[in-house]
Amino acid sequence: MHTPAHSRAISAKALRAALALVLLAGAAAGTGAAAAGPAAADEDPGGKKVLTVAVSQSVDSLSPFLASRLVSTSIHRLMYDYLTNYDAKDAHAIPGLATEWEPSADKLTWTYTIREDSKWSDGKPATAEDAAWTFNKMMTDDGAATANGSFVANFDEVTAPDPRTLVIRLKKPQATMTALDVPIVPKHVWERVGDFSKFNNDKQFPVVGNGPYILTDYKVDQYVRLKANKDFWRGAPKFDELLFKYYKDNDAAVAALRKGEVSFVSNLTPAQAASLDGNDDIKVNDAPGRRFYALATNPGAKARNGKEFGDGHPSLLDRRVRQALFLATDRKTIIDKVFQGHAVQGEGYIPPRYADYHWQPGDEEELAYDPERAAELLDEAGYRLDKDGKRLGKDGRPITYRVLCHATDPNDKAIGKYMEEWYGDLGIGLKVDCLDNVTDPWLAGEYDLAFDGWSVNPDPDFVLSIHTCDALPATPQDVGATDNFICDKKFDALYEKQLAEYDAAERAGIVKRMQARLYETGYMNVMAYPNAVEAYRTDQIASITTMPSDGGNIFGQDGYWSWWSAEPAAGAGASASGDGGSSTGLVIGIAAVAAVAAGAIGFVMARRRSTADERE
Repeated sequence: MHTPAHSRAISAKALRAALALVLLAGAAAGTGAAAAGPAAADEDPGGKKVLTVAVSQSVDSLSPFLASRLVSTSIHRLMYDYLTNYDAKDAHAIPGLATEWEPSADKLTWTYTIREDSKWSDGKPATAEDAAWTFNKMMTDDGAATANGSFVANFDEVTAPDPRTLVIRLKKPQATMTALDVPIVPKHVWERVGDFSKFNNDKQFPVVGNGPYILTDYKVDQYVRLKANKDFWRGAPKFDELLFKYYKDNDAAVAALRKGEVSFVSNLTPAQAASLDGNDDIKVNDAPGRRFYALATNPGAKARNGKEFGDGHPSLLDRRVRQALFLATDRKTIIDKVFQGHAVQGEGYIPPRYADYHWQPGDEEELAYDPERAAELLDEAGYRLDKDGKRLGKDGRPITYRVLCHATDPNDKAIGKYMEEWYGDLGIGLKVDCLDNVTDPWLAGEYDLAFDGWSVNPDPDFVLSIHTCDALPATPQDVGATDNFICDKKFDALYEKQLAEYDAAERAGIVKRMQARLYETGYMNVMAYPNAVEAYRTDQIASITTMPSDGGNIFGQDGYWSWWSAEPAAGAGASASGDGGSSTGLVIGIAAVAAVAAGAIGFVMARRRSTADERE
């Protein structure tokens, strides 16, 4: 049951006991499932309002040059401004650090006007030179290009002729020039960095930024603490602090929501959503999501230098085998039984939320559930059954595929059980490896199949770029931007074509052909587009912006609208200081508070699923 917002009269003895409990809670901070969150405390003298975000996805890096997980990139959207932003209503490009932009007649030179009212948190002005330095560093340093290098691969020259003018010259036309999802960093701070491939931006605080929040503290798998930037050009956030606090167990977070210990929970399971629906002071938000949920196939891990590595099963190099696995997957059952209707059946790579780019296969090309045809394809490929009903590889040994599964994702586990049955009917064994850390075996190519998923931006270029040959690591020892080691020349040719196409309708058609290519080759089996199922306490958050503003999601937006706009409810408690404490889901809540008033007391105590581990 949730804790009601109202207070009740108590005796002096009970009041002393309550205060003792508060002190005890402070002494015990750092223990329990929440992994060392900030100590509960009385509202500090300044009446500070703290919005706590408890997460079960680990931060991969606090360097915007390296990070790709949703929790990390969401934090970077709060820390740094981008040249442009996405409108909360319909995601069209709006001013960010740049107030306006203009292409030349041949579309090869783009000139951006940098705003005059943005400054870094150390007081220095944010200028065009910072933007030029950021892009040039990515163009000349492989480490700095790790996360977002695809955006600058076509840049020829970037200059800042004056503090308010940024000029980007292209090698050829590029359609993403109003959707460069690259955080702009302060040159005077970052030019001191040595090895960008190793610098995680997590040792010296506060971190200099110019976004709506400033990073003030961080401890691995415990918390990320940010404070409101009172000088943010769009206006200061309504909450004084924002705390991302690590939870490994989402059930614990849901229980905390009921008790009033947290204010917001995302990535709810159907059962969790049903249990919260109808509770006083809790609102369940069920919105179309911006993610896809897929089963990725190891196509044979290799580097750009041609060196192969990893140990993916050789049968998966055959397209017929990959297509057979598509045909053996009952997507309708996944939607009905696992997501219980809180998702749309998967097909193309771009969710239906982005209608212009969403692709659906025609009747003749659809790889719909058809286990008999799946068996026929395996037979045609030379993988036949033995007398015991086991499907044999070319080496004469029974085929067993290893599936990378996220230990914290109930969907992975549930779908894995169905897959064991479906693939078992084909004579194929399945070993579902549910791990806390799927990143290491993924990057090493040491898997056969893997549960995968990405949040898609309004401009789909980035999620398409991670399947190009250029995204492969330079050598087996390096880390590339690739999602799944796909390197397909036809896909690459289409990628280059869409990138250079400024006509919106023509470009959308090319993007759909790219999705068709991923589908027909069988590399990415998109099974579902999950809804964003979230819940928050209306007695702690008075209002918050969804994206899109009409029926959209709250967490994991293409921007900072939710946390920048969040309004504390009247009487919502504030929490304290202390040693605080980033493809599953994130929990946002008011930090633990015990507030004592004359004659009354009330208690308000205070992870987007990862892929590999869901890079965005």
